Amino acid sequence: MDKVKRMKELIQQLNEYSYRYYVLDDPIVTDKEYDVLYDELVELEKETETLLPNSPTLRVGGEPLKSFTPHSHLSPLWSLDKAKTEDELRNWDTRVKKLLGGQDLPLEYVVEYKFDGLTINLTYEGGELVQAATRGNGVTGEAILPQIKTIKSLPLSIDFQGTIEVQGEGLMGLSVLEEYNRTAEEPLKNARNAAAGALRNLNPKVTATRKLDAFCYNVGYAEGIEFTTHMEMIGFLRENRFPVNKYIKLCKNIGEVIEEIRQLKEEVKALDYLTDGIVIKINHIETRQQLGYTQKFPRWAIAFKFEAQEVTTELKDVIWQVGRTGKLTPSAILEAVDIGGVTVSRATLNNWDDIQRKKVKKGCNVWLRRSNDVIPEIMGAIEETCEGAEEIQRPQRCPACGSEVIEKGAHIFCPNSLACKPQLVSAIVHYSSRDAMDIEGFSEKTAEQLYEALGIKDIADLYDIKYEDLICLERFGDKKTKNLLEAIEKSKDCRLDAFIYALGIPNVGRKTATDLAKHYQSLETIMEAQYDELVTLPDVGGIVASSIIDFFQDEKIVATIQRLLDRGVHPKYGGSETKESPFTGKTVVVTGTLEGYNRKEIKDLLEKLGAKVTGSVSKNTDYLLAGEEAGSKLDKAREIIASGTATNLKILTEEEFTNMLI
Repeated sequence: MDKVKRMKELIQQLNEYSYRYYVLDDPIVTDKEYDVLYDELVELEKETETLLPNSPTLRVGGEPLKSFTPHSHLSPLWSLDKAKTEDELRNWDTRVKKLLGGQDLPLEYVVEYKFDGLTINLTYEGGELVQAATRGNGVTGEAILPQIKTIKSLPLSIDFQGTIEVQGEGLMGLSVLEEYNRTAEEPLKNARNAAAGALRNLNPKVTATRKLDAFCYNVGYAEGIEFTTHMEMIGFLRENRFPVNKYIKLCKNIGEVIEEIRQLKEEVKALDYLTDGIVIKINHIETRQQLGYTQKFPRWAIAFKFEAQEVTTELKDVIWQVGRTGKLTPSAILEAVDIGGVTVSRATLNNWDDIQRKKVKKGCNVWLRRSNDVIPEIMGAIEETCEGAEEIQRPQRCPACGSEVIEKGAHIFCPNSLACKPQLVSAIVHYSSRDAMDIEGFSEKTAEQLYEALGIKDIADLYDIKYEDLICLERFGDKKTKNLLEAIEKSKDCRLDAFIYALGIPNVGRKTATDLAKHYQSLETIMEAQYDELVTLPDVGGIVASSIIDFFQDEKIVATIQRLLDRGVHPKYGGSETKESPFTGKTVVVTGTLEGYNRKEIKDLLEKLGAKVTGSVSKNTDYLLAGEEAGSKLDKAREIIASGTATNLKILTEEEFTNMLI
């Protein structure tokens, strides 16, 4: 085939894929498949020494959606060239030195995380935030100022008075995503989509419910100030109270960069934010200016991308599962496939709209993606495998109880909350969970058994169970029966925040329950709370406030709460106060793998002991709790101790930590 003709075909394909990915948020190929075609085009352009005017190699990104007001950036937001191997990094270093031609210019490298969220550009004039926009095509983005203002870590005003554009990444923490999905009527698929969807939602109130964060990493445009180095620029951002990630590493040469990347590959897995690589930038601005830009990339920076784990497999069936709120969620049954060392045979499809948008069918092949060790996600169908495949049917009745379903927005619900087994069982399991009433030894199997054998269909029914009810059940001996009854009895003396969370109020997670308890300090005042006061509380927007009010106006719910109180459940404020301990008022950092705790458990325990848990080691750190395979945080702690700048810092093993609790 004629090479130029092949180039035209590739350009048409790649531009279509870019449009679907960047503009419609509807990708139809994997990153890996896109990169193969893109690399082929790059090679052909080199061979023919021809650049066609619509080639994606000349582009920075895709066109913005029409539903937002376009915003022109004062300075372009560039894409970064990418390296997949250490050799490609060394080749980039060689090109940089060749371009500098032996000039006596400083050549140091800065290493930073490449966060996987939505790029944002913030404009300040006279010290005030006057505009914010998405990256868009790098020249024109979408104005999202009301949405950006919901990110509490971003300053609305700064000390610097000149006109300035600050670039960063809008993110949703993985722990925030987990907390959100515990109670949300519409669970979110992953943290990247959650952040992008929130910032591109026309309703800022919806954005606020996502509790987004951001990290700033660059000044794209500035009047009245110049920087000598990138590190100086980062210092300026910090001085003006921009959120800047604590990790940044200055390396003297490319060898140090590569050593740092080898270490970071494992460390990023413990971060609370998604990353898809590392960014390497030349530190000195004068050196950057000498190197300049290609038509698409700065020559002075490159991204080292961690390879996303992607596979294809057959979608064999779709079953609909009923959750605690009655929402029907489609679960994809897959031909078992290994992805990143994990065998996957099921994946969520989120909702009916998701099925239609991704055009998946029974019997077709789909592609799965897994990055940063998060749950694999079905990205779409492989179109050529869909011919003759069976369409997925929208359910008309609840698969559990047979009730006719109803639609609420993009979701399908079973309205039979009084007699639908999965809803009732899930509500009891949630009520009994560790973050709620903490009924030890209670499981989903136990809840199902109590439902079937004893007719336990309401959380208040738990407190009517007697010894003779349990002892005759399968798998219940004397000891297990007594232990469960003791745990149920013990749960009556509970903290107010735990009780509020246990009730399962839509959109109210553990933190919001704690905030409600601190503010109102009694169950009665929470139940009588008014909308205007609720929306003034931290992280409680209009949606959450309405959920709380609607919940406590439901007569069935009020009756259940009264039954709980009548049976001796006594939620009280003040039970969550921290106990005096060796960690009270101390700053603690945790690194590595602990035998006795996962990351959430150890964080919760330390906070209950009065400690402040942070993510990085500094001279202000009191304790570093180091588990197995502790990495750079342990090295940094040792350096600080050796330097004598922090006499209070102590490194603890897990055994030493446990002994301090005795």
